Amino acid sequence: MPRISEYFFRSAILFLLAGISIGIHMSISQNHNVIGAHAHINLLGWVTSALFGGYYALNPAKAAGRLPMVQYVVYTVGVVIMGVSLYLLLAGNAGMEPIVAVSSLITFAGVLLFAWIVWMPAGAGSRAMPQAAE
Repeated sequence: MPRISEYFFRSAILFLLAGISIGIHMSISQNHNVIGAHAHINLLGWVTSALFGGYYALNPAKAAGRLPMVQYVVYTVGVVIMGVSLYLLLAGNAGMEPIVAVSSLITFAGVLLFAWIVWMPAGAGSRAMPQAAE
């Protein structure tokens, strides 16, 4: 399995643990004000990261090169910052709104990079090595 798939799957598990923890906290406290953060962390963090990892595992040629790693970093950083700032915003810290907005755009940039990877020809993101004549 490509390394990028492992990174996405490992990150997805961490997002799942965070999402479930927020869900348990909401249940215990009977305060569901942060349900939007819980949903975003579970959907964008757990589900989407796992889907990205699965795509790269099924398309190892698309996992080659630097662009998939750039996509991983941009997307994951965006989701982490968005999850934390959205949680704080929904918990009552109105000053987090600009951070939520910027991190949403970072996350979107990660999705756009993934779209580019999906649509570009396999191997286009990596440098082709000249092969010896047979």
